[in-house]
Amino acid sequence: MKLLYINACVRKDSRTKKLADYLVKKLGADVEQVNLIDCDLNALTAKDIELRNSLVLAQKYDEPLFALARQFASADVLVFAAPYWDLSFPALLKLYVEHVNVVPIVFQYSDQGKVISNCKAKKLFYVTTKGGFGSDEYGYGYLQALSKTLYGISETYLISAEGLDVQGNDAEEIIEQAKEKIDQLLMDLS
Repeated sequence: MKLLYINACVRKDSRTKKLADYLVKKLGADVEQVNLIDCDLNALTAKDIELRNSLVLAQKYDEPLFALARQFASADVLVFAAPYWDLSFPALLKLYVEHVNVVPIVFQYSDQGKVISNCKAKKLFYVTTKGGFGSDEYGYGYLQALSKTLYGISETYLISAEGLDVQGNDAEEIIEQAKEKIDQLLMDLS
């Protein structure tokens, strides 16, 4: 089983990464990690789109420009580690998604306009931590929607630890409780 670990944590002492690392270890798969902070991702410009379209038209899918998309499509399991920032996740994760969503590598359209997924993954885990409390509709919900509509992944799981910076809360205890929830989730899935 090939697990792709997409790490959108930018802090060295990230609590989200600590929790995601625990999950990845528990999944016990062949892990390939993408540290988004090291990827030098930029917003796609009109020039970038033109280049990408010309390479797709020429069917040059082995080009380095498509490396992230090929890696994404070939994974059996996806784990996203993304701290809860501004009701969503760090901008690097959105940039990653824009670079990954390449037709026809990750998905394509039938003659009737129906989406056909080219992804191998059947499960996606989204790990996040929050200093306070809040809704996951934008971060997790966004990836969940992409998973179901473009990637053909119906099994998505949210793993979250909240209230880590609330005065009086024990952040380490909250992380430990989240680890216990991971253990239970994986037991339920086996």
